[in-house]
Amino acid sequence: MFDKDALGDLLRPVIEKEGYRLDHISYKMENGNRILRVVIDADHPISLQDIVSVNEKVSPLVDELDWLDDSYYLDVCSLGVEKPINLDTLEKYVDQYVSFHLSTPHDGDNYVQGTLKSVSEDTVVVETQVKANKKNVSVKRRQIDRGRLAIKF
Repeated sequence: MFDKDALGDLLRPVIEKEGYRLDHISYKMENGNRILRVVIDADHPISLQDIVSVNEKVSPLVDELDWLDDSYYLDVCSLGVEKPINLDTLEKYVDQYVSFHLSTPHDGDNYVQGTLKSVSEDTVVVETQVKANKKNVSVKRRQIDRGRLAIKF
């Protein structure tokens, strides 16, 4: 029987030794196939080679377990380029391009997207850009209900 906590306890030290964090594990049916998904995270970008490296370390450990009766696919992946941001640790995202959803609109918009310039206890400042015009937007932290890294085009 699948035991997510036991699997996490087994895989976490191996993943951390490689320089990543175990974000979560899931085991479910997708398109008629059983998928064991191991999602990793880091404070730095994760490349495809990083995913392959972690997969090579994790796969033999999972294969040794005797808790899965059916065949399954192992999917080691990251949270992606536009991964969610933990709002309690905004300071570590300063100078990164972010997108925040606001619980109450700021200047008529529910989203603020741009480079995170500063973070204080009460306020964050995001440098936004419309065409060639840059502007610093100050938003109360309590207005932000979720955030993610964003891609700048």
